[in-house]
Amino acid sequence: MADQQPQQQQVQLRIDESKMNTTYANTIRTSTTNDEVVLDFGINLPMPGPNNEPMLLFSVGSRVVMNWSGAKRLAISLGQVVRQYEERNGEINIGQGRAGSGGGAPKLAN
Repeated sequence: MADQQPQQQQVQLRIDESKMNTTYANTIRTSTTNDEVVLDFGINLPMPGPNNEPMLLFSVGSRVVMNWSGAKRLAISLGQVVRQYEERNGEINIGQGRAGSGGGAPKLAN
């Protein structure tokens, strides 16, 4: 009897963006349970604190909750996208407190 490989069925994917919202985030906070990963996306906003000391307010704009399988797929996908970007444009510097790095937390104006 000859080996028969199962035929792969192609599935067409349609993407509906009619209810999509686009937001910007410069910060993410993560928390977890045994079943889920919670991702809070938002913006760090500089503001004066007590005694006019600099302080950051994390303004949460969106929360995404996913199971661990979805979180792993997201991590793999983001890793691939970042690797491709860095291959084309050079390493992304995420060092904190470096002048001119373009990254890090916003600063209060004097």
